[in-house]
Formats: sequence, C-alpha cells, structure tokens
Amino acid sequence: MINATGKGSPREPVIEVEDLVTHYGTKVILNGINLTVYRGEIMVIMGSSGSGKSTLMRHLLGLKKSSSGTVRVLGKDISQINNKELYALRKQMGVAFQGGALLGSLSVGDNVCLPLREHTRLDESTIQIMSRMKLEMMRLGGAEDLMPSQLSGGMLKRAGLARAIVMDPKMLFFDEPSSGLDPVTSAELDELILLLRQAMNMTIVVVTHELESAFNIADRITVIDAGQLIMTGTVEEVRQSEDEHIQKLINRKPSAGVVDAHEYLQRLTGFRP
Repeated sequence: MINATGKGSPREPVIEVEDLVTHYGTKVILNGINLTVYRGEIMVIMGSSGSGKSTLMRHLLGLKKSSSGTVRVLGKDISQINNKELYALRKQMGVAFQGGALLGSLSVGDNVCLPLREHTRLDESTIQIMSRMKLEMMRLGGAEDLMPSQLSGGMLKRAGLARAIVMDPKMLFFDEPSSGLDPVTSAELDELILLLRQAMNMTIVVVTHELESAFNIADRITVIDAGQLIMTGTVEEVRQSEDEHIQKLINRKPSAGVVDAHEYLQRLTGFRP
C-alpha cells in the first residue's frame, strides 16, 4: 500500500478525529468532523475566516474539550488521558504560531533554547548545539544573538519554527505560515516545510487560507466551511471538486449572505425564547 507521501509502506494513522462536535456557548463551531492524518504526510486544513479551522487545531493540541466525539493523537484519546499523559504527549508536538510568538525579552538563541531548558535535563552545551542546529536548518545561522525586534517577518516565522522543532517532535502544527509574507519569502518558507518532512520524517498539519502555499506543500487538503468538513483529498482532487464552497474558496468569490429575519430580529432585540 502507498502512503500519503507516495512512499511504499502501510499508512499509519497519527491523528484520528471521529464525529467531533464543539460549541462556543450555544453556537456550533465544529459539527461532525471526521479526519485522519497519516504518519509523514503534510495535511493542510483550509477554510475562510471563521470556518472553524483554528478551533480544530486547538482540539488536536488538546487545548479545547469537545462537546462530543473523539480525538486520538498517537493512539491516545486526548479526552481520556490525565494531565501527566497529556504533558508527555505535547512534548512530541511542535507548534509554530502565526507571528512567531517569540519572547521579546530573550534573544533568538534563548527563545529556541527555551523548550530544552524547560522540558529536558540536557547540559547547557548540548542545548546550545541543538538550538544552533535548528537555526542553521531554518537558514538563521549566526542570528542567535539578535533580538526578535531585529528580525523581519519571515525571519520571525523561521525562528519560531526553529523553536517548534528543537525537541525533534513527531508532529508539527503550523498556524498560517504564509500570512503577511511577500511571495518570495512565502515560497522559501514552503520549501523549509517540505525540507522538514524529508529530513525529519515529521507529520505536519498546516492551517492556512493561502491557496498557493497550500497547493505547494500539501499531500492532502481538508476544506472546512462553517464548521462542516466539505472534503479531504489530494491537491488535484480539491482543484477538480465541483463543490460550490470549494470553488468559491479557490476562485476567491464572496459568499452571498442569506439573512434569517427571525434570527436577525433576535440579535437586534437581545430576546431569546
């Protein structure tokens, strides 16, 4: 059997989401999501703003509890494990945030070293070597003494990515990697994401609304709209889909808002039956 990356080996599930439903108050945010991510693949989760894609990633990271359904990561049901087990599981995950999320009071090198200092008992010289290796991989060699304020937007994202992978996690979650970047810098970051999968055999989940980036890096794409999973498929399958939501996303067409008069009146008056 061929796996998601095209290599000949059985597909091993790393993330399994079954019938996931979640609410914010009375509002349904995710409704019956089913998704499997396989070892070594790059899964891109796409959708317009407010579609629920970032909420889904919060569930995968164990940061939010579902109203119903199951989320299994590396075979463990996140809702059933205790805090100690969840802590151990999270050490196998790397998270790269949209803006890099570096601590402004620490140098780039100290930001990258931070997870190793907090979560391992390695000696300082080993920590320094490991952090420099990851900075070199992200093409930031020699930048360890700079402060975050001295970095460009693309450099901030790469530094955040170096910190996310410094502990050699099995999975990497990346939120909006191309947001705010020029096309050349965005393409360079896409290249680094592909390099990570190849060099570290890492399973990568990317949340984005950037079509070009998604099509460049994805093995498969999951499209979410208004909390519903529209489809999961290869880049070509998504391109060829005739679903109107996907076509609007691909062709950048605005959705025509349909106003429910009764709901509109309730919002204006604040009345709830």
